[in-house]
Amino acid sequence: MSEQLASGALAVHALEAAGVDHLFTLSGGHIFPLYDGCRQVGVQLWDFRHEQSATFAAEGLAKLTRSPQVAALTAGPGVTNGMSAVASARFGGSPLVVLGGRAPAATWGAGSLQEIDHTAFMGPLTKSAVTAMTPDEVAPTVAEALRLAGSAHRGPTFVDIPMDTVFTPAGTDTVPAPADPDRITHDPDDVAAIAAKLQAARSPVLIGGTDVWLDAAEEAFRHLAETLGAAVIQNGMGRGCIPADHPQVLSRARGAAFKSADLVVVIGTPLDFRLGFGHFGDAETVHVVDHPDQISRHANPAASAAGSLGPLLHALADAAGGPTGDLAEQRRTWIAGLRDTEEAAQAQDADLLTGGSSTPIHPARVYGALAEVLDRDAVVIGDGGDFVSYAGRYVQSHQPGRWLDPGPYGCLGTGMGYSAAARIAHPDVQVVLMLGDGAAGFSLMDVESLVRQDLPVVMICGNNGIWALEKYPMQQMYDGWDVAADLQPGLGYDQVVRAMNGAGETVTDAADLTAAIRRGFDAGVPYLVNVMTDPSVAYPRSTALV
Repeated sequence: MSEQLASGALAVHALEAAGVDHLFTLSGGHIFPLYDGCRQVGVQLWDFRHEQSATFAAEGLAKLTRSPQVAALTAGPGVTNGMSAVASARFGGSPLVVLGGRAPAATWGAGSLQEIDHTAFMGPLTKSAVTAMTPDEVAPTVAEALRLAGSAHRGPTFVDIPMDTVFTPAGTDTVPAPADPDRITHDPDDVAAIAAKLQAARSPVLIGGTDVWLDAAEEAFRHLAETLGAAVIQNGMGRGCIPADHPQVLSRARGAAFKSADLVVVIGTPLDFRLGFGHFGDAETVHVVDHPDQISRHANPAASAAGSLGPLLHALADAAGGPTGDLAEQRRTWIAGLRDTEEAAQAQDADLLTGGSSTPIHPARVYGALAEVLDRDAVVIGDGGDFVSYAGRYVQSHQPGRWLDPGPYGCLGTGMGYSAAARIAHPDVQVVLMLGDGAAGFSLMDVESLVRQDLPVVMICGNNGIWALEKYPMQQMYDGWDVAADLQPGLGYDQVVRAMNGAGETVTDAADLTAAIRRGFDAGVPYLVNVMTDPSVAYPRSTALV
C-alpha cells in the first residue's frame, strides 16, 4: 500500500477490512477518492440516477444482511437528496453509514460550490454526524461510524470529508482494526418480572418486530413462542421469523387476539401507530427491546426489559417455562379459537383473491395471483400507500429477512433502492416489488440503474390513477370534496420500463394476472406488470395514523 494513498481511498480500505463489500453512490467529484479505494480493494460500486435510491439501496442491504452498509454522496444536494433514506434508517433502526463530500476546508465560508454544513441537519437524524477534518482522521472516523451504526440500538451515522482532505494522503497507511459493536446485557430482574406475568397469563400474545430479525433473534423468538404456547403476530421485518403457516402465527385474527388477550408482549418494535400506540384493550403491555432508550415512555408498559434480544428471549423462555395443567389447556383452547377465526377470515377472502375475470381489477386480486407463483424464499418489497396496504394483509412470509417495506417512517420512493439491495443480497431468489403508481413517480427512473447493472426484479404496479390513501379520507372529511389527489389514469408505466431496456406489460383483466407475473419472473430483466386497478376500491383501514 502506497504512502501516497488519498485519505478517502484509505477510508474504503478500512471499510473493506470491517467486511463491507458494497458502496452505493451517484457520481460526484467531491468523493472520487472513495471510488478509487473501491477499485483498490475490490469493494463493489453500485451507482444510481438519484441519491435517494442509492441511499435506500444501502439501507435496504443493511436490513437484509443485518450488517452496516455504506452510501457515498457528493456534497450539498447529494447529501440532502439522501436524507429521506437516512430518516427511514433512523426510524427503522437500520445500520447505515453515509459518507458525504464537503466543500474544501481551506476556502470554507468563501462560497465554494455546494458549500453547506451537513452535520447541522444530519445530526438530529443520526447517531453521530461528524466532519473528518484532517487526512489522518478520515479512516479512523469512518471505522468508528461503521461500529456505531451497528451498535445497539442500530441506526444511521454520517461522516463528511472536506474535498481538500479527501484527496490528501494520510500520514500512515495503517487502517484501524475492526471493532465489535456495542451490545446491551439484560437485567435478570427485568426478565424475572416479565416471566412472572407470562406464568400467570391465560391468553398471551407475542408481537415480534424488525429488531427480532436485525438482532438475529428469530430462533430465540420462535423458542419463546413455542415454549409459552402464545399467539404470535409479526410486523415489519419480524414477518417470517416464524413461518406464516405456523399454527400459532396470526395475520387475519389480530383483532380477535388483542380483544381477548390478557397480556401482550411487544418485542423489537416501537409502540407506535402500527400497534395502537401500545394500548391493547384490557391487556397489560410488556415492552422488550435491544436498548433502554427504546423502551416506550408514552404507553407506560407494565414491565420492560432491554438487551441483546437473542440471549434475552432465551432467558425469558427459561424463566417463564411452559404452561401446565389447566393453564396449558386454557391457552390451547384459546389458540384453537383464534385459529378458527384466522381460517374463517382466509376463507372469506378466497373469492376476492382468486376470483376469475374482472375489469377493473380489485387490488386484492393482484395478491391472489402473486401467491400462486411466489416461492417461499422470495423477497417481497412494498413501496406505496393504499395498494401496498394489501401486501401487509395478504402476503405470507415464510422465511425471515424476506420482507421489506418503508417502515414506520412511511417514505415513498424506497422501491428501486430496496429492489437493488434484494437482488444483490439474494441473486438466486424471486424478488418482487409491489409498487403504487404514486410511488412510481419517485424513483422509476432508477429502473435504468437496475437494467444497466444486471439486477432483474419483477415490479407489480397497482395503477388506479389516484392517491387513494389521501383521496378517500379527504372526501370523508370535506363532504365528498378532494384536491391534489388525482393522477393521469391508465398511464403506461411499463412503457417507461421498456424504454430503459427493461420489459413489461399492461394487465386490464384479473384473469391475465398470474401469467403476466410468471412472464416477469422468467424475463431476466427488470419487468413491470402494470395492473389497472379499480380506483373506487379503498383499503379498509383501521390503523391509527396520528
